[in-house]
Amino acid sequence: MDHLAVVTGASTGIGFELARYATEKGYDLIIAADEPEIESAAERLKSSGADVHAVQADLSTKEGVSKLYDAIKACGRPVDALCANAGRGLGKAFLDQDPEAWRKVIDINITGTLDLIWRVGRDMRDRREGRILITGSIAGFIPGAFQAVYNASKAFLDSFAFALRNEVKDDNITVTCLMPGATETEFFDRAEMGDTKIGASKKDDPAEVAKQGFEAMLKGEGDVVTGWQNKLQTAIANITPSAMLAERHRQQAQPGTAHH
Repeated sequence: MDHLAVVTGASTGIGFELARYATEKGYDLIIAADEPEIESAAERLKSSGADVHAVQADLSTKEGVSKLYDAIKACGRPVDALCANAGRGLGKAFLDQDPEAWRKVIDINITGTLDLIWRVGRDMRDRREGRILITGSIAGFIPGAFQAVYNASKAFLDSFAFALRNEVKDDNITVTCLMPGATETEFFDRAEMGDTKIGASKKDDPAEVAKQGFEAMLKGEGDVVTGWQNKLQTAIANITPSAMLAERHRQQAQPGTAHH
């Protein structure tokens, strides 16, 4: 294997499946997450024969991003693909949330993600080669009542991905935005959304989401919305007034809606 991929948020869910699919496509890995489970994820991924290095780091902090970037530089190999997937959700009404909790969402989803992309992206630009996959969301199209900060953070990433893609188009770097819908991961439990209609609903397979995202990145595509229902939802969102979208989201994400 002569290609190296960096995948963040790779201990579970879409991130782990992105890492697993990367090994199938012949990539060695540096994987990162802010929990000890990243080590067991690395052991599972090594069964493919890939060289896998795990980094436990809190990517909501500058120190955590530096720890990961230092590990990347220490391996002495260029990053061929960066999958910036680390993210965090947060349910309930904004005024009822702990400020530390919503700051953490912003710092992981936006600040830390941009910091890592800035560092790795500059290396890619220096050698005029590289692929970047940013995990956005169809949530970025919808004002997220009872998930307001998370949806806003994904709107930021969706927009940022397209802007960055344009800026680096002459540097032989591609930027792809993966925009899944609700996916069967630990996301909703961690966001304390188990009692919401969307939290209790049937969700997409993270392995299929990751496969579509990684393939879109390899093809150099600008974006991929996974699943026909999500494609339909984004098309409708583009022509629906924001107030109506927020009310529909409330019906899915307000605490207690799982029982209605």
